[in-house]
Amino acid sequence: MTPQLQQAIRLLQLSTLELQLEVQGVLDSNLMLEVDEGDTPSAAELAAESGQQVDKESTSEGPESSDAELASRTDTIPDELPVDTGWEDTYDMGSTSYSAPADNDGRDFFETHSGEGQSLQEHLLWQLDLTPFSDIDRAIARTIIDSINDDGYLAVSLEELHESLDFDPELEIGLEEIQAVLRRIQHFDPVGIGARNPPECLLIQLQQIDPATPWRAEAIVLVDQHVNLLGNRDYNQIMRRMKLGESELQEILKLIQSLNPRPGSQITDSKPQYVVPDVFVFKNKGKWQVDLNLEATPKLRINSHYASLVRRADNSDDNAYLRNHLQEARWFLKSLQSRHETLLKVARCIVDRQRNFFEYGDEAMKPLVLRDIAEAVEMHESTISRVTTQKYMHTPRGIFEFKYFFSSHVGTDDGGECSATAIRAIIKKLVAAEKPSKPLSDSKIASLLADQGIKVARRTIAKYREAMAIPPSNERKRLA
Repeated sequence: MTPQLQQAIRLLQLSTLELQLEVQGVLDSNLMLEVDEGDTPSAAELAAESGQQVDKESTSEGPESSDAELASRTDTIPDELPVDTGWEDTYDMGSTSYSAPADNDGRDFFETHSGEGQSLQEHLLWQLDLTPFSDIDRAIARTIIDSINDDGYLAVSLEELHESLDFDPELEIGLEEIQAVLRRIQHFDPVGIGARNPPECLLIQLQQIDPATPWRAEAIVLVDQHVNLLGNRDYNQIMRRMKLGESELQEILKLIQSLNPRPGSQITDSKPQYVVPDVFVFKNKGKWQVDLNLEATPKLRINSHYASLVRRADNSDDNAYLRNHLQEARWFLKSLQSRHETLLKVARCIVDRQRNFFEYGDEAMKPLVLRDIAEAVEMHESTISRVTTQKYMHTPRGIFEFKYFFSSHVGTDDGGECSATAIRAIIKKLVAAEKPSKPLSDSKIASLLADQGIKVARRTIAKYREAMAIPPSNERKRLA
């Protein structure tokens, strides 16, 4: 493959955010490229402003015109990139301007907003510094905080903590002192941090609730004495032992469900992952239309002033340097345009194949594989795979990765096909409509799908259910 084709393929597989970084890097390294912020002044105007004389060769028309004159013309780029030849052998190497509107509010498009947060340990150590502790207790507290995992639980036993403490044996620090320090930490924010198991975590949170809160006392008894029954959802046994009615137990469970069994998850130092859609899908006059998100990439153009310095017959090092940068800039602009043309072509084909999804939702999703799109747009499957990876589509139903619209299929009784995405949507709908006191088993869901002519094995139902983070039927059981 030629270097130009390699560059086009590499740009094709970049996400929108990665492409923005790539564009910025090229702008920093290639003086021939610049952001198009409005009207483009001619080379003669730029030279006049700087007091330079533009010779006739650089502004003349006809076959003797210089590269600067060629750089001011508009070049029509073919739909397909060359495969086995150089760019200069295929294209008239005039100016190529790739246009995509920059932000209208004047902000630097590549400005990044750091969303990095504070780690759980840093959050706890900050509170530790604000809390009065003796030197020994502070050292114990730091050891405890270092042993708390991301969910907020103490990952080691008190005995292991005691063995890890490096203190003078004469101080005689016992488990009771470690326990006392742990209890103070457990009341740091978020409440329940440092618990050794889920029941202890829930109890700490319940004890911090206003004593006047309805059903607080009963919730404490339930978590403290009957947590195993609660975990098994044996509600009848709980009602008998606590002498409660069904409505009363529902209120208690509602209070318990308002607690957070993973308090550490509230504090995270992970950076947010931003999704920038590559295309917009919308309905216009009864037809689904696909447009590129032009705001995702700034306007780029050839710098006409630097291009005017290139002389066709000059073989000096400076001229060769400028010529190489000009050639690279043209290649980059052509690769950008080719990327977006391919992206738009594939997106339109996907929308055309999955029109029912946009009209009716997930249950109407059709089976689709990469080969189907590759044959429709006359490209290789590997190219379609690059185009659909980390590329996003903004639709009236939400933002989806291109790959979301591809799924395997199962047969139906009438000889047709049903996509895996549609089956998952049907399973989700059935689970949402089930009776809380008698949830549907995987076998029952498979039977209901068979009634609709969709043949799916029970183990396949279980796989789809787990992929959607839907718990099994015994864990979905609720009071009616």
